[in-house]
Amino acid sequence: MSAFYVTTPIYYANAEPHAGHAYSTIIADALARYHRLKGDDVFFLTGVDEHGAKIHEAATDAGISPQAYCDRIAPTFTKLWERLNISYDIFMRTTSNMHKRGAEKFLAALYNSGDVYKGTYEGYYCRPCERFVPEKELTDEKICPDHKLPLEWLEEENYFFRLSKYQDRLLAHIQETPEFIYPESRRNELLRVLEGGLEDVSISRASVSWGIPLPFDPDHIVYVWIEALTNYMTALDYENESDRYHTFWPADVHMMAKEITRFHALIWPAMLMAVNLPLPKQIVAHGWLTKDGEALSKTRGIFIDMDTDIETYGLDAFRYYLLREFSFGNDGDYRPARLHARYNADLANDLGNLLNRVLGLVNKNFEGVPTPTIPGEFDDEIKAMAQATIDQLDAHIKTFAFDAALETIWEFVRRINRYVQQTQVWTLAKPETKPRMGTILYNSLEALRIISVLISPFIPDTAEKIQNQIGLTEFDTATAWGGLSVGIEVSRGEPIFPRIDTKKQKQPQPKPEAKPKKKAEKKTTHLVAFADFQKLDLRVAKILAAEPIEGADRLLKLQVDLGTEKRQLVAGIAEHYTPEELVGKQVIVVANLEPATIRNVESQGMVLAGSGDTVVLATLEKEMPLGTQVR
Repeated sequence: MSAFYVTTPIYYANAEPHAGHAYSTIIADALARYHRLKGDDVFFLTGVDEHGAKIHEAATDAGISPQAYCDRIAPTFTKLWERLNISYDIFMRTTSNMHKRGAEKFLAALYNSGDVYKGTYEGYYCRPCERFVPEKELTDEKICPDHKLPLEWLEEENYFFRLSKYQDRLLAHIQETPEFIYPESRRNELLRVLEGGLEDVSISRASVSWGIPLPFDPDHIVYVWIEALTNYMTALDYENESDRYHTFWPADVHMMAKEITRFHALIWPAMLMAVNLPLPKQIVAHGWLTKDGEALSKTRGIFIDMDTDIETYGLDAFRYYLLREFSFGNDGDYRPARLHARYNADLANDLGNLLNRVLGLVNKNFEGVPTPTIPGEFDDEIKAMAQATIDQLDAHIKTFAFDAALETIWEFVRRINRYVQQTQVWTLAKPETKPRMGTILYNSLEALRIISVLISPFIPDTAEKIQNQIGLTEFDTATAWGGLSVGIEVSRGEPIFPRIDTKKQKQPQPKPEAKPKKKAEKKTTHLVAFADFQKLDLRVAKILAAEPIEGADRLLKLQVDLGTEKRQLVAGIAEHYTPEELVGKQVIVVANLEPATIRNVESQGMVLAGSGDTVVLATLEKEMPLGTQVR
């Protein structure tokens, strides 16, 4: 059994949690659950950072003490984590005695390293960031690059850490350990920072009173960003160097949003180098969320309404959408219309209908899970695909490709749906064919059991519901084929993902008063609502192969690569393109179109083309990464 330690940032307790916090924490939760599923000894840390000037100011504005303010904010995080089904092992508060004592121990060791000195800092300071902005980042307007607010000039006596001393060691470590910073775009960004040179950093504040005093100078408190970083060790009882600390340090994954990678990938490792402690194995940064193409903004009222979307679609649908829709590391555009489309297509149609259909046939024709006695066509194929899905999943999780991991599972889900269709199992209830029917239904149930195991890190409630309906009383984590016992009684319950029509949920609008009729103007176009257009999932794909379809002069069968998956499409372009000239072209594909069978060939989407006297494929002026969303 291996140890696996994953952390989120401890979120700053000057405001209630938002969708960005939820995104980081759901990702970390999926990692923790996946490693528990593999049998690893897992420790999952999250929490709140409760010190610093902003907390003091917010408490003053509220007319209460800073500690009382923190005691008010912390439960808003724990309640949200409970609602999001976050399986953390510790919720760390930096006002806890365990953290304070551990932070003091670390700061004393840093001071004893000889790389801490006292000096005067003069510079432009961002109060919301609680950091001095380096001169090379300053604009002529002296605006914070993150908050877009005016910076203030500040002069104060501080203690400094000789970060510049560790520039070469940091550069060597990042170059020699490519996986240390992920994704590559963040790694390259930090390499450019190192190449530009590092400056020593302040580690204390004399002008702030709410925080942990320096153990070697109580007139200064530890700068909140320095103190917060130490929580990754203090949560493991670093103060006493307990068994937990020795088991889990160094951390396997520090998960965070991209804007705080400099603190984690440069300052934190350098301080650990100074006190001769191991560095975390990976600093992993995801992108920012936008909403319908616009940056989130509290003042402009642009936010992700988690409560409404979870109430409408359920928690697991919300988790599934965040993990499935966005390519990890890139910014993700949260679109409620796409959540709706994913829910109905992936969850209700693909998975929910498969479960209902199979359980219905078992209940109608058998007393319990049937015995697999008569093997036949396609059986070996789906068993092999089950194992291939398990094998591929591990590779995707190692590269944080959660979208690809879920797509790999859903390829198996769709294959079992086709298995049910191909075998026409519902026609085999006659006595002479019923044993074969039982085998097909056993295989389908066993595939659903394995699917439930594989989806459990991502949508755990759904995984349990599937196993309950199959008849398992305790959650079965085995993935080897054949683990489902025959004879157990299945219980076809309520659909796990009932179809949702958001139009029916809208309240009827009052009719406007009648106005005198005017002569009707001739309409020349039929307008489509923007929300309807947003339901289309348009993706960049590459044509890998093309071949004619027998008996269909206009049709070609295309194999395309969407980056995270390969699909088969049927396109009516044979009169305008030869198969040879199509191979290698980048095209635009409607990726969320319901599969259709055309001339006995299944088409899993549609390739876009303009038609008139001739047909011209919609291609790109410049090549783009496969799977890129087209808006």
